[in-house]
Amino acid sequence: MDGVIGHENEELRDRVSSLEKKVQQQDDEIVCLKSALSDAIRRLAALESAPNSARAANALPSRPAIKMAARTGTTPSTGKDSGQGSSPRGSISNHQTPRQPSPSPGKGPTRSAFQSPAPMKKWPSTPSTTSGEGQATGTVGGSVDENRFPSTPSGRSNSVADGGAQKDLGVADGVLFETPYARRASSSNSFPQNRGPARSNSFSRLKEPTFNPADGCLKFYLRGRPLNFFAPTSLVGSSDYQVNQPNEAPKEKLALDWVYGYRGRDARSNIYLLPTGEVVYFIAAVVVLYNVEEQMQRHYIGHTDDVKSIAIHPDKVTVATGQVAGHDKLEGRPRKKSFEETQEPPPSRKKEKKFQPHIRIWNSISLVTLKVIGIGDFFDRAVSCLAFSKMDGGAQLVAVDEGNEHVISVWDWQKGEKGQRIVETKSSTEPVLAVEYHPCEPHTIVSCGKGQICFWKIEEGSLSRKLGVFEKYEKPKYMTCLAFAENGDVISGDSSGNLFIWGRGTNKVSQAVTGAHEGGVFSICMLKDGSIVTGGKDRKVIRWDATYKKAGQEYEIPDAYGPVRMLSQGKGNMILVGTTKNSILHGSFDLGFSPIVQGHTDELWGLATHPQQNQFLTCGYDKMLYLWDTLTHGVIWSKEMPEGCHCVTFHPEGEVALVTSCSSRWFAVELSSRDVVHSNADASERIEIAEFSLDGNMLACGSRDNNIYIYSVAEGGRKFSKIGKCTGHSSFVTHLDWSRDGQFVQSNSGDYELLYWTVATCRQVTTASSMRDVEWATQNCTLGFSVCGIWPEGADGTDVNACCRSNSEHLVASADDFGKVNLFAYPCSRPKSAGHSYIGHSSHVTNVRFIYNDGRLISTGGKDSSILQWQVVESSGY
Repeated sequence: MDGVIGHENEELRDRVSSLEKKVQQQDDEIVCLKSALSDAIRRLAALESAPNSARAANALPSRPAIKMAARTGTTPSTGKDSGQGSSPRGSISNHQTPRQPSPSPGKGPTRSAFQSPAPMKKWPSTPSTTSGEGQATGTVGGSVDENRFPSTPSGRSNSVADGGAQKDLGVADGVLFETPYARRASSSNSFPQNRGPARSNSFSRLKEPTFNPADGCLKFYLRGRPLNFFAPTSLVGSSDYQVNQPNEAPKEKLALDWVYGYRGRDARSNIYLLPTGEVVYFIAAVVVLYNVEEQMQRHYIGHTDDVKSIAIHPDKVTVATGQVAGHDKLEGRPRKKSFEETQEPPPSRKKEKKFQPHIRIWNSISLVTLKVIGIGDFFDRAVSCLAFSKMDGGAQLVAVDEGNEHVISVWDWQKGEKGQRIVETKSSTEPVLAVEYHPCEPHTIVSCGKGQICFWKIEEGSLSRKLGVFEKYEKPKYMTCLAFAENGDVISGDSSGNLFIWGRGTNKVSQAVTGAHEGGVFSICMLKDGSIVTGGKDRKVIRWDATYKKAGQEYEIPDAYGPVRMLSQGKGNMILVGTTKNSILHGSFDLGFSPIVQGHTDELWGLATHPQQNQFLTCGYDKMLYLWDTLTHGVIWSKEMPEGCHCVTFHPEGEVALVTSCSSRWFAVELSSRDVVHSNADASERIEIAEFSLDGNMLACGSRDNNIYIYSVAEGGRKFSKIGKCTGHSSFVTHLDWSRDGQFVQSNSGDYELLYWTVATCRQVTTASSMRDVEWATQNCTLGFSVCGIWPEGADGTDVNACCRSNSEHLVASADDFGKVNLFAYPCSRPKSAGHSYIGHSSHVTNVRFIYNDGRLISTGGKDSSILQWQVVESSGY
């Protein structure tokens, strides 16, 4: 019932969100002032301690001071998700994912701190004022074209495209979008936003980056503030580097190889077996067609955001899938707004800004889209339920909107280019959980949800409704699922664990099986042999005969996989079981059930690839740590950690992994035994990023308390000793890298700093130009000269969540807030560089990592909890 309860509270969260945004505006202004003040103090301290000859140089070229202007208005902030409370990822801008609450902001310096030079050096950091949590499902990305992939060299089947039916959306079907990286300018999250109407024109202009060949300094702008990046010495005074000549896209491209995970936590009726022997289900924006016997996946990727519902046509080939509201108007997504659009629009424009979800009808063999229906104002939040008609050969399609009125609409989906809506009516103010066409009664539809079961009749262009009458039986709080017996009776399950049988042609209970399950009944399935199986919250799968009596067979799903969400007929006498912990199992009562799909159930950030093997680790806020194999596409082992996890990294020897929690604790886990061999909680807030040095003898942990903690490492990552703490960032640490020789660390922070540190002394290197020729073992920092080209034009500093350089140092991949994985040539040192952009994730992409031989790339989604595995392929078109 978690998904239903969450849906009921959505309106309340919307109201709370608007209040949080108003508070956040004030927080952002305070943080900006503190950041600028902290920067000025550090500059003064550096100048006072530096020789006269060096005082003209940039003391902190990575973070020049900015001139602050007073705000003149209270324009609403445009967070990543209008339906959730938002909070800044850093101390300046909103971010898309939930963050742990931070302690109250530290107090600013006293007057005496400004009067004496000595105290200035003791106040190098202003604590982050991040507090509260921000959530979202996505924001606008760049536009994409309809280019298609070449066939992958492997034997694995690729997604198939059909752009013809997608001209309305401007996207290609069944194939990952692959374009030069889009560069849509957006002022909604730029630094000067929320300044008031009088300042909109002057601040809406984007500042172009500039390069000074004399000192090799690139001045780059993020959110309107300048950042100085220093080029290698070889480019100083050279004409080889031209800031206005972007890098070309790499010849390598990505092809989707495998999708890990399944959406069972909050979706229903979403696992079916096709005649091809493939199991069809969905997660994120991908519909997966998985052949278990051949261990092969195909993918339909026509959707632009979370797929929420699916229906199989009576011909068992045609599939309809419905999605939620998303990012861009052309893709059915609400896009980022410009400054002018943040003002209250006139009534005539309000309707134009509702970019609605839609339904896609496609062929499961060719993956070609047949129809796209519902674009416009037909659906509000999401298409929550879908079903094809049965008696007329599937000519009609019924859909339920997840909006406040839960409108039920009937479509002649084959008529016209976009289908024709036959009739619609308001269903209920309460959630609708299932809808089905009656297989024996013409023009009859049955729906169920909170406190209701409805029998609908299509008559003379309208829908008439009869409510189910329980008579002597207690009315349940939720009617959760539906099925139809061979004789035409309707079978319903409820949240109290009961089964009700509704006689054919009536709206009254003809028979009841009370206490069928302990807790809610979540799924009912009619098997080919005429028997019935049910599954529920008690994790039991129970078989019933045609008279609704137990047939003597039942199976309890292990607790690790969670309660039963969906039951479906598999091959032969096999049964498919989807669970609320995002797993799919198959089996029988005689042989038992084994998992074929597993995945995370909560927000996912932690990702690390093994240094020598085709394996990777993931960890999430669901407390689960998984070790995956990229060749077998399965889970090697899993472990439940003491608390939710945020980051994971391998020791270079590959025998120990370090896992950071959502609190300040981190754990060293031995992979062979899965035991925690060390734990630590030196930081006062969560560790955002942790990295071992190349030789494995040192560890750096960047925290939300603005500090980097340095440890010496022994016994292959099993023993740690604290060396010191690097203090100087004015916001929380987001990314870091070690130099190849292990002497230096570079780090980024939430307010766009790029700072350098001497590991032996834990002191900041205040002259950034001296670090221009240092070789870095990795490139995880998203801010720097060699990766400035990965940022889209008009980016606000939080649009790129992660990046990763390939081990060959020829490619760099980035993960952005727009649900896209991007691939560039490395070094990507020229702004607005061309690259390839791919979709599949529906939420913000939180992390990307190449495996040890660069043959594959792994990406993780935030709220969609998905893991996508991409194959790096050569393109013959270059």
